[in-house]
Amino acid sequence: MASTLLSIQVIPKTPDGRDTIPYVDEAIRVIQESGVKYQVNALETTLEGELPDLLKIVNDMHEALFKAGCPGVISQVKIAQYPTGISMDKLTEKYRP
Repeated sequence: MASTLLSIQVIPKTPDGRDTIPYVDEAIRVIQESGVKYQVNALETTLEGELPDLLKIVNDMHEALFKAGCPGVISQVKIAQYPTGISMDKLTEKYRP
């Protein structure tokens, strides 16, 4: 079981006020290619894994957005870490039908 959940909302500064959605899609692509368990929600995406790996993914997301032309990125990150283990499924099971 993973020790960390990390939720992230990326807020890309876009060139010339362009739509942010294609840039958010690029950030999610980085998560998808990382191989970690994740869940995309309306306002943030939650990743499950080990803290060093998840922080690297955050860095990779920022780098991908800079490469895509963003002059800046703000990310709001929430981290829950439990050495004994934590999972999205366990935290939300009582709310699922």
